[in-house]
Amino acid sequence: MMLFLAVIVIAIGSDIAADISHGASTTHLLQEATILLIAFLMLCWLILDNFLNRRQIRQLNQDLEEMKIMPTPESEVVLAARHQLRQAITEQFSDWKLTSSEKDVGQMLLKGYSLKEIAGLRGTAEKTIRQQASSIYHKASVPGRHAFSAWFIEDLL
Repeated sequence: MMLFLAVIVIAIGSDIAADISHGASTTHLLQEATILLIAFLMLCWLILDNFLNRRQIRQLNQDLEEMKIMPTPESEVVLAARHQLRQAITEQFSDWKLTSSEKDVGQMLLKGYSLKEIAGLRGTAEKTIRQQASSIYHKASVPGRHAFSAWFIEDLL
């Protein structure tokens, strides 16, 4: 889309320059200048949005790496409980016959990531993540994200 808009901006800019040298009417030049301005603003907005999304993805990746190296609790009871929960989640995902992508998405959902954040981390469209999440909820026979998370922790509390 950005490339398409860049081509439009260049083409219209060249056309305006040619029209000026051929003595085109002011109305025609204003129309083309308006289109040029709109295309240029849209291009700038897409570039800025892309930059901000990339920065957010870098931050999420950094946060994920920091979480991986977080110190684990010293208590053997807590470590054993975490291990058992992790194992129970893995087994339940297998029982539900989740695909490997759905398992990854399911783990990120349980960790509290938004669909947009998961899409950024996985390098896929948010719509794809939304479809995978819906498939997970369907296979788990739960109505949504909160019920999905509660399925694992409800009896622990």
